[in-house]
Amino acid sequence: MRIAPIRLFSAAGPDREKIDFVLANVRGRAEREGDLFAQFAADDVAARRLGELFSAHGVATMQACFERLQGESEAQMRAAIRALPDGVWEGEDWVDDDGVDDRPIRIHVRVEIAGDEARFDFTGTAPQTRGPVNTTYYIACSAVYYAMKALVAPEVPPNDGCYRPLRVHVPPGTVLSADPDRPVVGGNHETCQRVVDAIVRALAPALPDRVSAGGPTTSGVLIFGARQPDGRWSILYEVHGGGEGATAAKDGASAVRVHMSNVMNTPIEVIEGEYPIMIEEQALRLGSGGDGAHRGGLGFRRAYRILAPELTLTSMLDRRVVPPYGLAGGRDAAPFRITLNPGPRERQIRGKETVRLAADDLVVIETCGGGGYGPAAERSAELRARDRAEGDEE
Repeated sequence: MRIAPIRLFSAAGPDREKIDFVLANVRGRAEREGDLFAQFAADDVAARRLGELFSAHGVATMQACFERLQGESEAQMRAAIRALPDGVWEGEDWVDDDGVDDRPIRIHVRVEIAGDEARFDFTGTAPQTRGPVNTTYYIACSAVYYAMKALVAPEVPPNDGCYRPLRVHVPPGTVLSADPDRPVVGGNHETCQRVVDAIVRALAPALPDRVSAGGPTTSGVLIFGARQPDGRWSILYEVHGGGEGATAAKDGASAVRVHMSNVMNTPIEVIEGEYPIMIEEQALRLGSGGDGAHRGGLGFRRAYRILAPELTLTSMLDRRVVPPYGLAGGRDAAPFRITLNPGPRERQIRGKETVRLAADDLVVIETCGGGGYGPAAERSAELRARDRAEGDEE
């Protein structure tokens, strides 16, 4: 079912008929209702505070403030772009697959820096897919804005003015600008990250001291769903980070999330207290970081023992087939791996798949490391000694 945009709250308060319509089409109704009302409460406070500001200072003054803030951000971003060398660079990365067709999906970008403006052309990107990794033009723009903000102008306040010097072209019918009837759920947290990686790889020659090698640019999502004895759904939507990519100056951090992410993992105590799951292991994944003059960070292992009679697991992640990349001669990292019941009868779970689990099944996820930066032969003896002491020397 596709639900067109509808207003759930008005000046009169919540519209229960429409809210109930939405909640009737989702799992975990009580939690989703809490989410909706929490968002409304935050927006309501913001609206009242803005009203107070407008009442105190007047529309003209407030409008002038907004224009000033956006104008300053635009000027700062233009200055940051002007400091870059003019030129054209191209980069690409690959989504593992779309969960339907077992083949990688190309994300290609051509970056042109000219004066105080930057243009991003995604011609050459793969066509839209049957599986749910498509996205929209606006998500592609968001990834561009993030990449430029992080690499070129991290101190500039983010607002509309900050992004005025950026131009984005996405051909229609591609995985980054799909038709309205194509599934897009994974585009928001998987494909958009490949856009960032493609931009990083394109700009690496121009900004060698600012970029990092590839890392866990994926949500790393596993979704566990089980029916409670009273019939209610119990849904654990769990993200998994990995090893940060190394830079020209340092090794990558271990067991983190990078780039376009905004959540942390769920503590073990919460999982075991709220869901029919026991965590049997959580540890760093030794050897998962890419070697180099600076090494990528380590991924981690987490093992989920199923306690419910029946449970559904859905994976939605990337970096299982196409590993995090090394830069400047650094080596690629180990990719994600998801194993059901390790041992003689083990089975590998794909990055985008739904499987049914039974009591006592064990799901082990091993997350990717970060890519290395610079040739491995240039790693210092001091750092090699530390690697051996930590048990992570390959």
